[in-house]
Amino acid sequence: MLPNIGDVFSGKVVSTVPFGSFVEHPAGAHGLLHGQQAEVGSSVQVKVLAVDAVQQRFSLELA
Repeated sequence: MLPNIGDVFSGKVVSTVPFGSFVEHPAGAHGLLHGQQAEVGSSVQVKVLAVDAVQQRFSLELA
């Protein structure tokens, strides 16, 4: 299940890539926190910026 645009949640950083970090939503989906290199395993407060239901992904920013 994907979150809605504007949702704010606390998620766990599951991986980092050169262009950002992937954060796990409480429902299990992973979203991209673009441009932020967070430590894997840390908890971050994020806000959903965009949702792509077709490709089952979503974009995040720090909340």
